[in-house]
Amino acid sequence: MAMKRSIKRSASISVLLLALVLGGCTLPSIGAPSPTPTLPPETYRLYIPSVSTGAEPSPTPIPPTPEDRSPTPLPPPVPKPNTGVQVDILASDPDQTLQWAQELGVGWVKQQLDWALVEQGPGNFDWVQLDYVIDRCKRYHFRVLLSVVNAPTYLRADPSVTGPPVDYTEYRRFMQQLAERYRGKVDAYELWNEPNLAREWGGDVLDPARFAALVAEGAQGVRAGDPDALVISGAPGVTGIDDGVTAIDDRAFLRGMLEAGVAQWVDGIGAHPYGFANPPEESARDPHHVAPSHNDHPSFFFRDTLEDYRAILLEYGAGDKPIWVTEFGWPSMEGLNMDTTGWEYALYVSEQQQAEYLVRALQMGWNTPWVGPMFVWNLNTAVIYGNSRPESAYSLLRPDGSWRPAFIALRLAGPP
Repeated sequence: MAMKRSIKRSASISVLLLALVLGGCTLPSIGAPSPTPTLPPETYRLYIPSVSTGAEPSPTPIPPTPEDRSPTPLPPPVPKPNTGVQVDILASDPDQTLQWAQELGVGWVKQQLDWALVEQGPGNFDWVQLDYVIDRCKRYHFRVLLSVVNAPTYLRADPSVTGPPVDYTEYRRFMQQLAERYRGKVDAYELWNEPNLAREWGGDVLDPARFAALVAEGAQGVRAGDPDALVISGAPGVTGIDDGVTAIDDRAFLRGMLEAGVAQWVDGIGAHPYGFANPPEESARDPHHVAPSHNDHPSFFFRDTLEDYRAILLEYGAGDKPIWVTEFGWPSMEGLNMDTTGWEYALYVSEQQQAEYLVRALQMGWNTPWVGPMFVWNLNTAVIYGNSRPESAYSLLRPDGSWRPAFIALRLAGPP
């Protein structure tokens, strides 16, 4: 996301009530832009109310048994085969991380791969850790999306910043090696990440045509290594900045990608429709907003980003390409203690709202035929980094590994 690097487990009867609410809540699909949400916000509110698990008092009190003191177990996770969650398996216990993902009922996991960690110099490869991680993902029966970023230092124009290789054919070479090695094990590859941001495209000129050229090389490498693997274009970052140096506006960047022919190389178009602190149904065009900041630009709204991308794809004759939501989510600072300078909007989202917005956004996507797989950002960053990384505010787990309400809500939600 544009700000990410600059920017109980209590199971009670209440979750059963949430399951009933989720089961009966139907949201509209994403369609033509509308100045107001299709339904009033009250229609979408979901709650995890506090409900006592004790029995009514009886004339003769009976001492509770251990079973009476046990919380009501959660219902099993609702299967969501076309939904995923972004995990960090490389920096965590793979089995614990994948068990948490299983408890969500999702069918996909996404892992971002730093190319420089695998290829550390000319002919110097270290596959051991990635081999183990991919093997564990398949043992847990997940489909895998790998997002491949950051060329090795010896291939970059400026080794001090992360970015693409000077020679884009090197990306083709590596992607072919990667796809051959994990043929039949990795189901899809996202080629790069947020290339409209200088911090992701260091040492090169921000230019959608140049990025499209990198995608063309990477896609040809994947096709040669594993013809059955899907290829997704790296998603632009939603930022609200368009100075051409720090960032290029994501809508303008997508247009440039399509003008440069990116659609011919990919099976889907990546998108990161973050909602900042805005509910998923809201639009920048609405006269009133729930959040007091980051509400004056379409890039700050989940719905606007998806609808605008769809309109641009249709404009360029690429309406057959589904939009893969390879990252999305809402941050909540509740229970955390971090400096939010520059991303104060995280202060305006409670853990409960985080859960509500997440499920409502998923339901909108599930009801929209041109939206492909959706990947929640993120599962376990808070467990790994605690309060030291802003990304922890987006996590479904708290630093101690306990479930946030968003984890429970996602577990109990399911497509129609």
